[in-house]
Amino acid sequence: MRVLHLDSGREMRGGQFQVLQLIDELSARGIEQQFLSPHGEPFSLPKLRAPFDLVHAHDAKSHTRAALFAKAPLIVSRRVAFPIKNTWTSRWKYRQPVLFLAVSKYVAGKLIEAGVPAHKIEIVYDGVQSLPLSTRTGPLIAPASNDPMKGSDLIRQSGLEVEFTTNLPEALKTARGLLYITREEGLGSAALLAMSAGVPVVASRIGGLPEIVEHERTGLLTVNDPREIANAAARLLTPESDAWSQQGRELVHQRFLTSHMAEATLAAYRRAIS
Repeated sequence: MRVLHLDSGREMRGGQFQVLQLIDELSARGIEQQFLSPHGEPFSLPKLRAPFDLVHAHDAKSHTRAALFAKAPLIVSRRVAFPIKNTWTSRWKYRQPVLFLAVSKYVAGKLIEAGVPAHKIEIVYDGVQSLPLSTRTGPLIAPASNDPMKGSDLIRQSGLEVEFTTNLPEALKTARGLLYITREEGLGSAALLAMSAGVPVVASRIGGLPEIVEHERTGLLTVNDPREIANAAARLLTPESDAWSQQGRELVHQRFLTSHMAEATLAAYRRAIS
């Protein structure tokens, strides 16, 4: 099987890391692959006509280009929960893939609302690496982001002492807990990464997050209110959070490692070209 991966992201974010991890996992399974990204340059469209068995587009711009030019069956990953425009162009674009890989049930529901038939959707959750167990002797942490859809402002308004980090794997080595506050979320791979390290999570009860953060089992879910966020975070500093730490780590190892993501993707590939 030969697969062409397309991603037009200009910086490394959660989706781009998922693509690279997928490529590594599929390579270990003997899948022949090519990765094409503009990195600031236009797509080299003639390459899309190479004899691949399928094309896998990992973001919206790549979806558009592949819908126009790809000659092999097209699979599209949908990791975001933004509404899909109801225009003729958008409806045409979303009819072209043979299969969508939705990152959560929540995102799958958004695709169905936009008119994508349910039989053309597979749910493939993000996967993360198994991290060393955190010492949990350090601070509460949160991902650093300037995205207004993220909830950094709500965390600051809560009055909590929180360390905002751009290097999550490093910060998780000692983190006491992770605050993942957001106004919209397809899934939340940062929450999975924290759970992998045995770090319990306080997450917004938004989007796909309740599919991975099980309230009072692997962490806590909260409404996006600074006072409620502070109250939930305080519980991460109590002994009851030790059980959430263990159960979150176990859940990731059972369902959300990169190997699980790769196997589910490979099964979707085989379905698409069968």
